[in-house]
Amino acid sequence: MTHVLVPAARLERWVLNFNGRHGTTALAVAGGALTGAASDGSTFEARLPFGEQYAGLPDAAAFAAALVAPADWGVLLVRKGGFAVARLAGEKTTESKVGQRHVQGRTKAGGQSQQRFARRRDNQARQAYEAAADHAARILAGVTGPVATGGDHTAVEEVLADARLRHVVRDGAWLPVPDPRRAVLEQSVLDALSVRVDVVNSP
Repeated sequence: MTHVLVPAARLERWVLNFNGRHGTTALAVAGGALTGAASDGSTFEARLPFGEQYAGLPDAAAFAAALVAPADWGVLLVRKGGFAVARLAGEKTTESKVGQRHVQGRTKAGGQSQQRFARRRDNQARQAYEAAADHAARILAGVTGPVATGGDHTAVEEVLADARLRHVVRDGAWLPVPDPRRAVLEQSVLDALSVRVDVVNSP
């Protein structure tokens, strides 16, 4: 199975291309998703972002039109090397912050020096997570919609454990990203707004 993210504006073209590659494709709506079954046995299942269920016509254009960005939502990306957080109104970013913190890599030294190094590294990571939580708490204060998360699972859990972020409702999808930078954050916003398509090609 292959997983792809398709922007809503390109979904109709994507389905046409699927039809061209795999033969006549019958569209249907099942389980809140738009599905396609091609004459060569290949199939796809397209789902709206943010866990929204689709119950409209079995048509790519109608499905794409049903994708509406939440009125108030966010993105939170955290890795040991940095963080990025954004708040959005629909497709527009209203506030964001990207930050980097130095966290040392692992060492091959042994004994007491290794223990000191590990303590220093843990302290650096904790300070990085605290900085990320401070900015996330400010930017996502009172957010009513879902928050898309990504980066490193442990790092994200550490940040969301902050009491000021208890109100955050996480989007079910996960954004696997490298160290967050401005370009990574901007791409993550686009990915969070994209249709999730699972493709099974015929043997």
